[in-house]
Amino acid sequence: MYRHTKPPPEPCSPLETPAPPTGLYHGPVTEGADVRLSIERLAYGGDGVSVAPDGRTVFVPSTCPGDVVEAEVIADKGRYLKARALEIVEPSPDRVEPVCPYFGSCGGCQWQHVSYEKQLEWKRRAVEDALARIGHVCAEVQPPVPSPAEYGYRNKIELLPGSADTPLSMGFARLGSSDVVPVRSCALLPSVRSGLPAAVTGALRFVSGRADTSISRVAIRVASDGETEVDVWTPPSAFPRHLAAKTISDATGARTVTRVVARGPASARDVRKVEVLTGPGYWTERLGEDRYVVSAPSFFQVNTHAAERLRALVVDLSRELAPVSVVDAYAGVGTFTLPLARLADVTAIESSSYALADLRRNLERARLAVAVVPGDAAHALAEVRGVDLALVDPPRTGLSADALRAVIATGTPHVLYVSCDPTTLARDAARLADAGFRLERVVPVDLFPQTYHVETVALFSR
Repeated sequence: MYRHTKPPPEPCSPLETPAPPTGLYHGPVTEGADVRLSIERLAYGGDGVSVAPDGRTVFVPSTCPGDVVEAEVIADKGRYLKARALEIVEPSPDRVEPVCPYFGSCGGCQWQHVSYEKQLEWKRRAVEDALARIGHVCAEVQPPVPSPAEYGYRNKIELLPGSADTPLSMGFARLGSSDVVPVRSCALLPSVRSGLPAAVTGALRFVSGRADTSISRVAIRVASDGETEVDVWTPPSAFPRHLAAKTISDATGARTVTRVVARGPASARDVRKVEVLTGPGYWTERLGEDRYVVSAPSFFQVNTHAAERLRALVVDLSRELAPVSVVDAYAGVGTFTLPLARLADVTAIESSSYALADLRRNLERARLAVAVVPGDAAHALAEVRGVDLALVDPPRTGLSADALRAVIATGTPHVLYVSCDPTTLARDAARLADAGFRLERVVPVDLFPQTYHVETVALFSR
C-alpha cells in the first residue's frame, strides 16, 4: 500500500484528462452547440468522457472509448458539460450492438454497447482511480472476477408504475430522468422468464381496472431453478388482496405473491408489514451448498452465479487468515455468515427484523451455531472485542463514521470489506489507513454486467 497526500506515481494516479480535440466548434462552448468529440474513457456512472474545445470535461451517455462522435451540448454545469451523441462518426473497435430494444432510453443498463472485456477493464480502473483520487491509497487492483453470464443473470428486478397512466404501465426509470420507460421484457432476466414484466403489467392492469391499487413498485424474483416471487409494494391503504393474488399468480406462475406495505414516498422502504397473498411467503435460492430463505424486504445479491464467486472469494481470503473468531457486521440473510461459520466462531450482526428472521431460519436449516446480535452495526460492534477478523458488507453509502470507529475499536487485526461503491470504499480506505491499516488485496467482482456498477472485496490488515 502507498498512502500519499499528493498524486502518486503511475500507475496509481487518477485517470488523465485528454487534450481538447479539434472539432466543428471553436471558442466558448454553450448549450446547443454542436461539437465533435473523441471519447477517451468511461466514467463511474456510465457516461463516456471527452474534452470540449474550450477545455472542459464533457460527459456523453451511450458512448464508448475510441468513438468519435458528433454531439450536441445539452447542459452547461459550469465546470463540466453534458452532451448527447447525434452521430457516431467513427465507432470504437470496442463498440458492440446492444441486445435490448430499450437500451438508450431505459436507465437500467449503461454499457450494453461496450464489449464485456472492456467493461471489466473500466470497472477495474474505476476502483483504482477512486482509491487514488479519493482514498489517497495506491494499491494493485486485480483483474475483476467476471460474471458467468453477461445477460440473463438477474434474479431480481423492480418495476415502477408510469405516472398517471391509464391503463397502467410498468417499467424502469428513464436514462437521466425520473420518468418511467414502459417495458415488456428485460434482457437481464433469465431468457425463459424475460417476459415477466409484460405478464405482471397485464395482471396489475386487470386488477387496477377493478379496484384501487396505489402501487409504489413491484419486485420480481426468479431463482436459478425457476422459482418465482412477485412482491407488490404499496402505501397503507385498501388493496384487493384476493383478486391480486389470483391474477398475478395465474399470469406469472409465481409460487409466492406478497404485498409489502411501506410508508413515505414511492422510493421509501420503511416497511410496516408484509402480507402473504399466496404461497409460503418467502423465496429461496441456492449459493454453493446452502439454500437461503429470503423474505420480500430482505436483501440478496441479484446475480446468483456471480454471488457464488463472490462468496467463494470471501471464504478463501478468510481461510488464508485462519481466524478463530469472526464478526459479520452486516450479516443480512447470511450470505457470508453460513460459510464462515464452518471456519470459525462467528458473531452475526443485523438490523433488519426481516433479514434477522431469515438469517436465523437459514442457520437452523444449515445446522450451524452462530451468535446472532440484533441491532445497528455501530452499536452492536461496541460490545465486540478481540475478534480475529471483521467482515463488513455495508450498503452503498459505506460505513458510517460511528460504525468505522466501532470496527477499529474491536482490536481486530484484519478487516475484510465487501463494497458495492468504489467511491465510499475509497473514503473508508483512507480512514482505515489513518488507523494504521494497510490495504493488502483489492479484487473487483462483476455482479452487474452491462452496467457501471461493481462489487469489490478489499482486505485491510494492521
